[in-house]
Amino acid sequence: MLFYSVVFLIWIFYFPQIEGYFAQWLPERTRILARTPLYVLAWQHIFIVGVSTSLAIATASFLGLLVRLTRNVELKELVLSASAISETIPSAAVIALSVPILGYGNAPCLLALYLYAILPVVRNFIIGFESTPEAALDAGYGLGMTRLQMLYKVELPLAKTIILAGIRTALIINISAATIGATVGAGGFGVPIIAGIRIYDPVMVIQGSVPVLILALLADQLLRTTAVGEV
Repeated sequence: MLFYSVVFLIWIFYFPQIEGYFAQWLPERTRILARTPLYVLAWQHIFIVGVSTSLAIATASFLGLLVRLTRNVELKELVLSASAISETIPSAAVIALSVPILGYGNAPCLLALYLYAILPVVRNFIIGFESTPEAALDAGYGLGMTRLQMLYKVELPLAKTIILAGIRTALIINISAATIGATVGAGGFGVPIIAGIRIYDPVMVIQGSVPVLILALLADQLLRTTAVGEV
């Protein structure tokens, strides 16, 4: 995890030096000076991903807890079906359709990422709760615990590993998908990627793609370490 953090920081603060070192192996290009420093784009990208994923986790947590408390099969199927439908709609389509309402900028991207992140988290909430051993449930009820006490003191701790796996999936998806937001004026690493594609500049594409890859690996390693620590 420390390795990915160091590489990420070196890339966003020292990219011009890195580019100069590899210039002899790179194709000839007309240098386009970026208007926004890479470290600012990094903050914008982390902000977009953090806000959208946090809202999705909050929504999915509420739905998952509600399904578990009610034990309602119809509600469970409705939640999973609605989440799956939001997952099947292309993020580019969500962004395009929301621009007339939300305008250009971060808002359409936040909406698309929010919808995309709900399914992995809510699905793992439900799976995690349903995988609770019957022996643990019987022991809890034998101690006189209420359903709410069972949920927070027994079921939730036992389901943490599976829930964190869903959060990890949603976070990694959003780190990658956030680059599409640059098409409607959102910030983040999608800015140099989209600009590089438009002017056929592979260096600009690499400039934005590599930190996205490193950030995804860092998030994956962080949540894996957290999950192991919870076991």
